[in-house]
Amino acid sequence: MTALWLAFLNSWRGIVHGARTERAIRLELVLLALGVPVALILGGSLWVRVALLASLLLMLGAEFLNTAIEKLCDHLHPGRHARIGVVKDLASAGAFLTQAIAALVWAAAVIDRF
Repeated sequence: MTALWLAFLNSWRGIVHGARTERAIRLELVLLALGVPVALILGGSLWVRVALLASLLLMLGAEFLNTAIEKLCDHLHPGRHARIGVVKDLASAGAFLTQAIAALVWAAAVIDRF
């Protein structure tokens, strides 16, 4: 249990740091905060609610990973470098694709509901 608690504390510190320092993470945290009550109202069934919330969490998780990759790249190579730029672009593409997944899930839920 101690290891789980310590892992949770590490994760919590990462969430707090991301929220304090990264605009994109703050925006997605706001979307999550707004999305929770909307998902509970919009979702007609348990699984739709789960899909709506999971899509937001997936999007936020990808943004954290994208941020971590960008910070690591900046630490290892502070200047502009073509290959580092490609790595950052790939991470950004992953975050974008999870946003597209979230948009699809939410659009499907809205269409299904109305």
